[in-house]
Amino acid sequence: MFIKITEQSSLYNDLEKKSILEILSEINQEDQKVAQAVQKTIPEIEKLVNGIIERMKRGGRLFYIGAGTSGRLGVLDASEIPPTYGMPNTYVIGLIAGGDSALRNPVEAAEDDYDGAWEELMEYKINKNDTLVGIAASGTTPYVIGALRRAREKGILTGAISCNPDSPVAAEAEIRIEPIVGPEYVTGSTRMKSGTAQKLVLNMITTTAMIKLGRVKDNKMVNMQLTNQKLVDRGTRMIVDELGLSYEQANNLLLLHGSAKVAIDVYRNNINNL
Repeated sequence: MFIKITEQSSLYNDLEKKSILEILSEINQEDQKVAQAVQKTIPEIEKLVNGIIERMKRGGRLFYIGAGTSGRLGVLDASEIPPTYGMPNTYVIGLIAGGDSALRNPVEAAEDDYDGAWEELMEYKINKNDTLVGIAASGTTPYVIGALRRAREKGILTGAISCNPDSPVAAEAEIRIEPIVGPEYVTGSTRMKSGTAQKLVLNMITTTAMIKLGRVKDNKMVNMQLTNQKLVDRGTRMIVDELGLSYEQANNLLLLHGSAKVAIDVYRNNINNL
């Protein structure tokens, strides 16, 4: 029997009567349960990341789909891959029920569109080289269920991230990631612990994939886009640390090549050929 733990009554009562300090402390106390819940799902996350990496090496893509907070988190994770790792925005793609306008304004009925996500995915020509991850805190979102079902029928690797055990969404996915964080501090407000758990899982998925795909050297984002002065400075210091050049030399090298990784590789190649 499917039980929505995310909708169960909060463990705390009379919130409006509590002091600000009490509320903050209790929220923090609940948040400490999130990392432990995510830790228990690492074996499933590992399976999913292995599949993603295998497919991306063949030119495949990672798609996230979700509604509301879950959809926003998927779009957020996808949007951070190009500036952080220098990957084109065609490799990790986030789709939210209701389209981009739903990022700022709720389009609540959109999540009930069973065929909506699959129709959008077809516009991207999703195929067996790709991976589809459905994100749904409740585990009952039709927008996510419909697409996962169709994708799995087509032989596409599917994963589901839900905060309820044995959910309908998870039943449609090959790999089920279920961080069970318990009832929310404000009953049913899944933007809180559930959303935090989903964000942690998404961070783990793409960070690990990008590291194993060679987008990180040592512990540094050597492929990041140089979109502001802070990132130019960070890239310059990476080159200083790696090659022992002066800051000015490293900065010139970075701006010439546009990437810390390319600058380091070219410099070393030139030195070796002397």
